[in-house]
Formats: sequence, structure tokens, C-alpha cells
Amino acid sequence: MRYVEVILPVPLEGTFTYELPEELAARVEPGMRVLVPFGRSKKYVGVALRIHNEQPGFKVKPVIQILDELPVLLPQQLELWQWISRYYLSPIGEVYKAALPAGLKAEEGYRPKTETYIRLADKMRDEQSQRIGHDILKNSPAQQEVFTAMSERGQDIARDELMNVTGCTAATLRKLIDRGFLATCEHEVGRLGQGGEPHPEQAKPLSAAQQKAYGDVLDEMRTHDTVLLHGVTSSGKTEIYIHLIQKTIDEGRQVLFLMPEIALTVQMMERLRRVFGNRLGIYHSRYSDAERVEIWQKQLSDEPYDVILGARSAVFLPFRRLGLVIVDEEHETSFKQQDPAPRYHARSVAVVLARLYGAKTLLGTATPSAESLSNAQNGKYGYVSLAVRHAGLELPEIQLVDVKDLRRRKMMRGPFSPQLIDAMRETIEAGQQVILFQNRRGFAPMIECRTCGWVPRCKNCDVPLTWHKRLNILTCHYCGYTQAIPEKCPACEEHDMQSRGYGTEKIEDLLTDLLPEARIARMDLDTTRSRHAYEHLIADFSARRTNVLIGTQMITKGLDFDHVRLVGILDADAMLNQPDFRAYEHAFTMMTQVAGRAGRKGRRGLVVLQTRSTDLPVIGQIVGHDYTKFYHDLLQERRDFHYPPYTRLIYVYLKHSKDTIVETAGIEMGNRLRQWFGSRVLGPDKPAVARVKTMFIRKLVLKLENSLDTWKVRHYLALARQQLLADKRYAALQVYFDVDPL
Repeated sequence: MRYVEVILPVPLEGTFTYELPEELAARVEPGMRVLVPFGRSKKYVGVALRIHNEQPGFKVKPVIQILDELPVLLPQQLELWQWISRYYLSPIGEVYKAALPAGLKAEEGYRPKTETYIRLADKMRDEQSQRIGHDILKNSPAQQEVFTAMSERGQDIARDELMNVTGCTAATLRKLIDRGFLATCEHEVGRLGQGGEPHPEQAKPLSAAQQKAYGDVLDEMRTHDTVLLHGVTSSGKTEIYIHLIQKTIDEGRQVLFLMPEIALTVQMMERLRRVFGNRLGIYHSRYSDAERVEIWQKQLSDEPYDVILGARSAVFLPFRRLGLVIVDEEHETSFKQQDPAPRYHARSVAVVLARLYGAKTLLGTATPSAESLSNAQNGKYGYVSLAVRHAGLELPEIQLVDVKDLRRRKMMRGPFSPQLIDAMRETIEAGQQVILFQNRRGFAPMIECRTCGWVPRCKNCDVPLTWHKRLNILTCHYCGYTQAIPEKCPACEEHDMQSRGYGTEKIEDLLTDLLPEARIARMDLDTTRSRHAYEHLIADFSARRTNVLIGTQMITKGLDFDHVRLVGILDADAMLNQPDFRAYEHAFTMMTQVAGRAGRKGRRGLVVLQTRSTDLPVIGQIVGHDYTKFYHDLLQERRDFHYPPYTRLIYVYLKHSKDTIVETAGIEMGNRLRQWFGSRVLGPDKPAVARVKTMFIRKLVLKLENSLDTWKVRHYLALARQQLLADKRYAALQVYFDVDPL
């Protein structure tokens, strides 16, 4: 008897064993989808992982059906799934749910897109029948013309195309079909757009500095599987990528190009499509599920895309001959999946994926993550520096504004300093563009009663509600709960509610009053929910139909505009004052990146950086573009206080609807872990937001030496969770791990 180990899309550990009926045993292969029973009445589409003859010591159910003729998952993908499951302490079923498009997870979940075609009716396919038909239609010239055209063509034709070619009406076609002269049929046409023919000549020649960096990357790849390309903003890393992609394609291999945000794929897609045409495929979550299924199927076909450009989920696509993985803006936190599980980091997964294929990985950025820079310094990664901007452009001038001093002298009341206002007016009058960076969406972070200080809070989460003025509602950015703005304070019943702080929506309102001549657009989560919102915003700004772009961290991520002269950083302190050991690293990265949007063509750019903390070393390092000193200080501090990259972090989260239960469970979990890890276990503590979606939260931190056996650590963590959940008191408790958290 043959058996199969099946991966099911359920949050349970391990695989599930099923019996293979004799008529199915010869057909099944690892990577094929199978329909199997589960529990008393459920059925799931699972993925076959391993076929064997090892009889289990328990009764098993038979596989109902094999759904594929060929595997939909390649061996490297299955191996990658297993690595993700082990490393990130997540059931492989959770990896399955994240990796496969929904249409491949259901028995009949995907339907090909079809189009109606017209053909000659079966009885009209020989010459004699066509002559008779032509005579019969002599009193209906419009019908006769269409029938003659179809007789001469002899092949199926799309209904709309036939109507265009012959000029006939839908009524004429219907009559021919009803009379039995023509028939309809459905042709599968697919949903994937065509990018046109490739044009390698559209790749721009490399400058001397770029050519040197390109050669250095190839040299480093001879001795390293992964190379870090550290190129300052506007140094032309994209052109180096394009030349590396072309070289890889010429060698008969494929490229995966990862970007952290969907917004970035718009500009990069246009640039790559000009060179690679229909060799380029795009894959991200804004595509419909059917489109993602078709891309998946194309990658399994004999004519796959040579280049895939996508966000983090693109690491799960099948590749038959992967040769190069590019991770652009490798420092970006968006590469880390937060919720739901698996909480993987796409950069790390990409490195493993490339290794499974014998491919190379290139990590590109102007602001390397501490982890990647450390790996380059210790020789694990190759390292290439590109320290000059393309075409001799200077790095932008960064003008520091002391907000604390201006407010003390009553020279600044709102979010704009006099220096920034003057610079905006001058820039707009000169026909140039402005980017304003405020890393908080909504109108105001909160509203409060001016009399008693009452603040409306989410009923499900431990956070104040954010005011969205356009919708005139208060919203929770954690669970989505909304409520109307109270007319009076429920605590003191005074009618004196006021907003506190500035979100992007409020910045837009204030700027509209301040600079009525400005054409303003806003890019944040609220304005980019629809599939094509990014494209429209970016297209309008690129075409200068808008000249001021206000945005959250979305606008810091590699966007390239020719006419941006001024960047305003409205509140540096909000980033610097986060209760997180990575706060300065993230602040340096975001401010350096957004500053790099200024002056990318022609005149040198200007950045106005507003802060109350002008004396902080990190501020001086941003102003002076002093990457070397910043990273030296950062890594020294991490080493002194035993933080990554010199240790590994794992967060343990416990959630329950009752605070008392999660408190007790947190203490017990901490005690269990200390039996194995001792003082490396910190907590349990309440996180900054200690209740989300009605669930109370506790958090433990494991700070582990890099030398510890990774798989043994994960074994003990899984054992501690298993032991804790065996207690009936904790039947409804959720326990999960965040490995390498950001």
C-alpha cells in the first residue's frame, strides 16, 4: 500500500498521512494538489509532499482525487516551504496559505478568462455547403458579406474583431447563428497584459562609476553567493540592475526582482518594460487572484517570464532556471511579513531561495540594514560601494530647523517653519516640485476634550482613535473600528473637543489654505486603497499635473522624479522617539531616503529638516550625509548592548480575551523558557499596544547569542508552547513567535 504526506492549509503542526488508492498511486508526484477528507465532513485541497510505503500506526483515510496532471510546486519550492516553516516557527500549513494564490487552494477556485469567438457551423465547413449558403443569403446582403468573410477565413475569430472587420451589427451575427450558418465558441484568452517586444538597446550605457560597480559586483559574485551594493541615492543602481538582468537572461537563466512596496513597482515596471518587454512579469497583492494564478501557471510552462518584478510574495513563485535575485531597498521593513503567519522576512527567504537554485543574490540600497552591513563586514556577503550620484549631481543640501527654538520665540505655530514656507513658495514659483514627509496618516492622531483631557479610544484596542476629517469619523488603525465624532465630551459633557497632532490629511488642508496656488496630492494608505491609485498619483506627479506631494513612508521608497527640488521633513522627532532599539536606524534610513528624492536631475536639491533635537548625533549625521560615522556608532552600540546583528531576537506573543489568563500564561511561559535559556529571557511585559481586536497581549523577548544551535532553540520553544497549551486553562490561548522581528 502506498501513502502520501500531505500539506494542508490549516494552522496545525506537520503534515497529514493519507492512503493512496491503487488507481491513483501511479499518478501522484510531490508538488501535485490532492483532494482529501479532513475531520468528519470537511474536504481540503492539499499538496503532496512525500510518497512512501511506511504504514502508519493509525487508521488513515484515502485520497479522494488528484487535481493535477503535473506538479504545481517544484522541488525547490517545497524545500523552501519547509525551511520557512522551521526557521520562522510556523506550521507549514500557514506557509501554504501565504504562498499559493487562492485559486490554487480550492477544488474549483480558478476559472480561465474566455472570450466569445465565431466559427462556421459544422454543416457549413465544406465548399459545396458554403456555395449553397451564399445563394440562400443573396437577399440578405449584410449576412451574406459576413458569411463570405468567414468562409474565406476558415478560422475562428473573436466576435468583436469580426464585427470590426466586416462592419456588421450584433443583430446580423445573431441571425446567422440562429439560422445555423455560424456558431459561437469560447476561447481562453488569459488576463496577462502584453509588454511588447524586448528592446535591449533601451538599456542606458553605464557611467564610469557605474561600470566599475558593475564589474565589482560580478567579481564579488565569483566568491560570494550574496553581494551588498551600497549606492547613494540617485547613483544609478537601477541601470546596474538592468545590465545584470540582461547578462543573466543572455545566459539562459531567470531573474527575480523584489521591491518592498507596490507603489515602487509602477516606476520600475515602466523602466524594465522598456528594455525587457514581454519578458517581464509583475506579481503582487493588488493583482486579482485569477491574474496571480495565470502568472503562476505561466512560470510552470515552457515559456515562463524571464524576469519577475514583485513585492515580497513573489518569492513563492515557481522558477525553473533562476539565476539572479535582486532585492532592491533591502533595508526596508516592508519586506517583513507581520500578520498573519508565517512572519517571514522576504530578504532572508530570497537569499535561501537563490541558494536552492545555485543562483546569486544582490542586495541594493542607499542605507544598508545593520544586519546586511555586518554580514558584508565579516565576509559573509560581498560588498560593493557606489558613492557618487549619477551625472555628477551633488547630494542635497540639508537645512536644519530648530522647531523648539521657533516655538519658544512664537515664530512657528503650525507644522510649517518659516524657512519651509519660504522654500515651498520659491520652489513652486520656479516651476519645480515639493515633497512633504509626515509619517502619520489621517487628519489628527487624536482628538481630546480641552476641558478635562478625555480622549476617545478604540473599544477593541489599547489605542486612541484617529480623526479622518474627509470621512468625518474616528478610526482605529489596528482593527478598523470606527465611530462618529462625539458632539460633547462624555466625561464632562463640555462641547470643547479639539484635535491634537498632525496627520497627512491635516497637512494637506493647512497647505491648501497656506499656498492656494499649489496643486497638491496625498499618498498614504487612505488614498491608495484601489488597485490603480498608485499609478494615477505617480503619473500625475511625474507629469507635473500636481506639484506638491504629501506622504507617509511610502514616498521614501525609491521613487524617482525629475523635478523635485525641495523635500520637507515635518517632524523628525516622531521617528526618533519610538520605544524601539531600531528607532535611530529606521529614522536615519527614512530621512536619508526621502532626502534623496530632492535634486535628482539638474539643480542641487534642498531638504528642510524640522526637529526639536538638533543636538542629537544622528541628526548631524543625516545633515552631513555621514554614513560611515552613523553605521560605526550604530554597530558599536548594538555590540555594547547585545542587540542584532550581534545577537538574535525572538519575540514570544501570548493573546487571550481575558487579561488575567494571559498574565498568568505569560508568567508560566517565561518560567518554562528560563529553564532552558536562563537570563536570555526577558519579560513577560505588556507591549506598547497591549490589546488589539479585543485580545490582551503579553510579550517575552529571547536575546540569543548567534553561536547557539538555531534548530535546538526552536525545538525548546515549540516544546514550551506545546506544554503550556496542554493546560485546559489555556485552551483558547494563542501563542506565536516572531523570529528576527523588526
